Amino acid sequence: MKYLFDLDGTLTCQETLPVIASHFNCVEEIAELTRKTVQGDIPFPDSFASRVNILGKYPVSETSALLARIPVYPEIKQFIDVHRSDCIVVTGNLTCWCEGLFDILECQCFGSEAEVADDKVVEIKTILRKEDIVERYRALGHKVVFIGDGDNDAEAMRHADIGIAAGLTNSPAPSLLAICDHVAFDEQTLCHLLESL
Repeated sequence: MKYLFDLDGTLTCQETLPVIASHFNCVEEIAELTRKTVQGDIPFPDSFASRVNILGKYPVSETSALLARIPVYPEIKQFIDVHRSDCIVVTGNLTCWCEGLFDILECQCFGSEAEVADDKVVEIKTILRKEDIVERYRALGHKVVFIGDGDNDAEAMRHADIGIAAGLTNSPAPSLLAICDHVAFDEQTLCHLLESL
């Protein structure tokens, strides 16, 4: 069994891009894009490119250090610690921004890739398709559980053997509620569910 977790709002107690926006004083524009993306009103690749255009001019090193301070749900982190070799984080967010957070999670992590020069994001190279990671592990013969909360998690959930919509930080997107096998609204319920699978 492999457990694939979305990052923002599923493992973290806050969405990461609004935290970056608050730190660099560009809150309103990012907040609106994030809200519309989570609910599925704007396709993730379009919204993400727009948000990176706004936030990419700020230092990558400062952003990574900032995100490393975002709290993660402690009981889910404990589950990951116990099942580290079977837990994978998949995020559309940029790997260069999330490196500090990935170090804290201490498991296999996949993210979108960017070209970085002079500590700034120059351009997005690839936006992670979470469903590709699901299929990678299924092709190796693993049963895959996918846990996420946003509309951009829907394809990965469709490809997974078991889908869990997480409502810990945000209400799960309607697209996930339509296809998931389970819903969890707190970390205790989510962890008990994961242990029971």
